[in-house]
Amino acid sequence: MLKDGELALPQPRSGSTARRWGALARWGRSDLAVARLAEGHTDALAILAEAGLTPQPDALYGVWAARPGGVGPTLVAGPDEPARVAGLARFCSGARMLDRALLVARPEQSESEPLLVEVELDRTRVSADPDSWRADGMAGSDTLDVRFADAAVDRLVGDAGWYTRRPGFAAGGGGVAAVWWGGAAGLLDRASAHVAAAGPDPHQLAHLGELHAMLAASHALLRATADELDALPGADHGLAVATVRSAVELCCRAVVDRVPRVLGPTSWSGDAQLAEMLADLQMYVRQHHGERDNAALAAALLRERDR
Repeated sequence: MLKDGELALPQPRSGSTARRWGALARWGRSDLAVARLAEGHTDALAILAEAGLTPQPDALYGVWAARPGGVGPTLVAGPDEPARVAGLARFCSGARMLDRALLVARPEQSESEPLLVEVELDRTRVSADPDSWRADGMAGSDTLDVRFADAAVDRLVGDAGWYTRRPGFAAGGGGVAAVWWGGAAGLLDRASAHVAAAGPDPHQLAHLGELHAMLAASHALLRATADELDALPGADHGLAVATVRSAVELCCRAVVDRVPRVLGPTSWSGDAQLAEMLADLQMYVRQHHGERDNAALAAALLRERDR
């Protein structure tokens, strides 16, 4: 995809956000693991562009920004030494595939906010733990824990805290929701084909009709949110993106719950690709933190109402 130019998408908030998110959704509809890696690369390029930086040509990028429980690598730099990163990064998609990563690292012996740095993935200094991912879901995305052993930092990307403070942060979260939506749509596509081949009963039709309506509604919200970002590119769109992420997550949960009920064990157990799609979607959509994110959304809405 990189070689063929398929990963060259319009920048978010540039007037073509809907087209960008549409491509992400199409990739998710086809293969969630591939879409996860493609989304990471396109997000990295958007972040670099927002920082006024040019990516290395022909390099496959990712964004490794998760710090679960505060676990993450440290930025180390002596007075006369170049910056480097050390420590463990978790949930690094494309751990053994990527050429370069944008990595969130906290400065050593400092209370300042984390910095985003670009690192070339020199395998003599960067090692992935192949046993750190035991789940079937998203196994194809090569999401592993990665340990950095004083890996050189190529460049800083923004100042402390810039990664989450920048206007484009919300747009990136909306792009992830587009991939989730694509995964749900692809799963419903495959389930519908099984139902059509076997001859549907009224209960199956009821499920398929409701799921279609939910997908159509969340797709419309994605499109409306994309248009909102383009109309006011410098505004804070955190609330709008949190809303669409929760809507798409709810739709994905419904698809994950209902598709096995629609098909029963015969089609589900006999179709390895469908089982993989189901496991992938169930895992990938957990980038949304469920009740925690929904509660944060409600709290933001109440603050908005009280203004």
